[in-house]
Amino acid sequence: MILGLKLASQHRVYAGFAIYSFAMGNIFPRLPDIKRAMGIEDGTLGLALIGTPIGTLIALTLATPILERVGFRRALLWLVPLLGLAYAIAVHAPGPAALFLMLLPVGLMIGSIEIILNVEADRTEFLLKRRIMNRAHSFWSIGFFGAGLFGGALAHLGLSPQLHLALVVPMVAAAMALFLGGFEPAPARFAASGDKAPMFARPTLPILILVAVTLSAMLMEGASMDWSAIYMRTVFDSGPFVAGITVALFAFSQATTRFFADSFVDRYSPSGVARVLLATMMVGVFIVFFSPLPFISMLGFALLGIGSSAIFPLAISAAAQRTDRPAAINVAALSQISFVAFLLGPPLLGFVSDHWGIRSALASAYLSLCSAWRQRARSAGDRRRTQYPRGQDPARQERGSRRELMKHERLARQRHLAKLAAAA
Repeated sequence: MILGLKLASQHRVYAGFAIYSFAMGNIFPRLPDIKRAMGIEDGTLGLALIGTPIGTLIALTLATPILERVGFRRALLWLVPLLGLAYAIAVHAPGPAALFLMLLPVGLMIGSIEIILNVEADRTEFLLKRRIMNRAHSFWSIGFFGAGLFGGALAHLGLSPQLHLALVVPMVAAAMALFLGGFEPAPARFAASGDKAPMFARPTLPILILVAVTLSAMLMEGASMDWSAIYMRTVFDSGPFVAGITVALFAFSQATTRFFADSFVDRYSPSGVARVLLATMMVGVFIVFFSPLPFISMLGFALLGIGSSAIFPLAISAAAQRTDRPAAINVAALSQISFVAFLLGPPLLGFVSDHWGIRSALASAYLSLCSAWRQRARSAGDRRRTQYPRGQDPARQERGSRRELMKHERLARQRHLAKLAAAA
């Protein structure tokens, strides 16, 4: 049955990302309240939260054939409201072990929705013949921004996390019926070849280099989402509304950057944009670590949102454009390995926070980011030196030819001006 508004295909993709992120984002402003109610430390909370990424990784590995059998339309229309319901049930957990178990099905749903929405965005992008991937992910951040505002406001009003998450369920169900009721999946890019895809895609050396950069961005994104509210409550004793606003500010800066990222990638090189984003992340971590005031820390989290905005979409595009293997295998290898950051990030940062403070936890993430940056630069240089003999690097030859052309044009202009001066 076709219900809801009549929207263009790309607008339905945008709406799907926004509603999905709103359904999953409302729990993060309430993590300080959940931690306080259970009477646990940061490390224990991190171990409990690891249930979500474990379920997500399982779904990313195994769910694709099941989703294709069920159908993307039916799966998406059911999974997003069920995700909100699963979160509403999980916040009733009496302890960290129960929370871990209740978050496992949440992760399964998140992984399945990620597959559907990202595949749909890719197919719609192919049909439209223009980029929409970064903009689609910007709507994910917009939905997360709305969840941060909504969660912070309800926490400020004193509503319990249980009642708050229960209110999210009918809101998500109504939004799905209104905006996605008429959703019809786009056709596949290419006809199926009949070859069975491997369950685990082995990463090659170039993919591992992309993984190194992607892990740092995903670690910082996960750390900001999971720990920014707790950071503000622990370090500055901020109220629940300020903690929720910090989560929302991170998502807003990330959404704004993603919304305009495609035009910057078209205008400049993807590697140049990635370098600027990684440098912005480093500045953001530096500000958060040394910040003496809450609003300065909020600025740092905003910079983290900007820096982590487009790294993963750029890495996905780079993996898909490689010609050594089919694009689907390269993308799967990058995605599966990159989600290790979500598996290891929350508990490791939580344990560091228990022993050396939450500022030190973010500083350790900063060090991993720096090492990933250095490894990427070193590997790229080694690859270029081994691939091309001295004087035969096409990129250097192109830059040399461009400099020679500019030199000849400059000399020609000087000769022309000299002739005009002599004639005068």
